[in-house]
Amino acid sequence: MRRYADPVEVRQGPLDDDARGLGAQGASEGPQQFLWHGRLWKVRAVLAHWVETGPWWHSAGAQAARGADGGATDERTARVPVPLGDLLAERELWRVEAGRGRTTPEGEPDGGGVFDLSFDWTDGRWTLVGCTD
Repeated sequence: MRRYADPVEVRQGPLDDDARGLGAQGASEGPQQFLWHGRLWKVRAVLAHWVETGPWWHSAGAQAARGADGGATDERTARVPVPLGDLLAERELWRVEAGRGRTTPEGEPDGGGVFDLSFDWTDGRWTLVGCTD
């Protein structure tokens, strides 16, 4: 899978039984379409859905708690609270199968691929983070 960090516009809505697939059994809504590089992609199926936290272990508070700050941990830094933003940053990921919405003369879907779409709860933005087409 190729990695990207491209902003995308996503239209969300109710997932029908076909689009829900095995990957989003607990989700009633999800991405239905997305616009990437000026092309509209229609979600055919949700293959997986999960939530990731931010790298809180890189925060100054976490490093001080485990003594990985170069030995500078003392009583003053040990009492510094870890900002909640470091601990609560989450992004929701959707692995979807999507196509351009056209069909071949034989009635088969035209092209398509598997895409990883990420929704960042801290800034409310969608990003395409991976693609196999």
